[in-house]
Amino acid sequence: MLNGIHFLLTYTCNFECDHCFLHCSPSARGVFTLRQMDEIMENAVSMKSVNTIFFEGGEPFLYYPVMVEAMKSARSFGFNVGVVTNSYWATSVDDAVLWLKPLKDLGISYIGLSDDTFHYGNTQDTPPKNAHQACRQLGLDADFYCIDAPTVKTVGQTKGKKGEPIIGGNTVFKGRAVETLTGGLPKKNWELLRSCTREELIDPGRVHIDPFGNVHVCQGLIIGNVFRAPLSQIMKTFVAADHPVIGPLLEGGPACLAKTYKVPHDDQYVDECHFCYTLRKSLLDEFPEQLAPRQVYGLSN
Repeated sequence: MLNGIHFLLTYTCNFECDHCFLHCSPSARGVFTLRQMDEIMENAVSMKSVNTIFFEGGEPFLYYPVMVEAMKSARSFGFNVGVVTNSYWATSVDDAVLWLKPLKDLGISYIGLSDDTFHYGNTQDTPPKNAHQACRQLGLDADFYCIDAPTVKTVGQTKGKKGEPIIGGNTVFKGRAVETLTGGLPKKNWELLRSCTREELIDPGRVHIDPFGNVHVCQGLIIGNVFRAPLSQIMKTFVAADHPVIGPLLEGGPACLAKTYKVPHDDQYVDECHFCYTLRKSLLDEFPEQLAPRQVYGLSN
């Protein structure tokens, strides 16, 4: 049952991180209008099950006035509200308080602060730390979102036997990470990759909605478009097994997806996400409505 909507307020970001699974960058296109978000939230109220609205990106603070007004609308509809940001705006603690006080006054529930080497290198004093201190002063619930670069370590090593290499870190291998972070990592035979290990594909508890109206159950995997049909209708009529991409994934993961559509592919991949993303990119022209937008796959829309 759907209980959370995550607005991708914009695909534009002042960063262009190697790990970004949406291919966000300063040149990425797409931003919501306030009216579009209000209409989606009004429809979500009628669904009864939705209780949380998140604002993400890209970087939502790049469109600060629109973001704040959308948060105000979300609160007026009775939703809990959260936001994820890279905190580029928190140049000092005092300045961060100025940015965050309107959010505190609105009664938002949570702020996620992206603070890792992909965003700020190994710098100790970062804008997210300023933002976190400001949140503490204001009494806002906040935490750091930290993505670790993939590392390789060996486990199960015994005398005379070589251990099995495994990947450390929490990088998700889709989007730009497939292009920038998979080199040199241990890989598995594609036939072993027979499940989706990260998303609730049958009955999503949350969806991401982007500025083009796409409803994502996984980044770039679309079940409908809110500019063509209300979200309530999309969720009511969604049958996972009938979806041309989700159906095979449920039946046997990316291995089944490859076999179903006879997609040419390599023999090995880092994990299920790596294989699935690569297959989906090959199927863009065959399923343009179910695999979108193209810029999430590193291509021009």
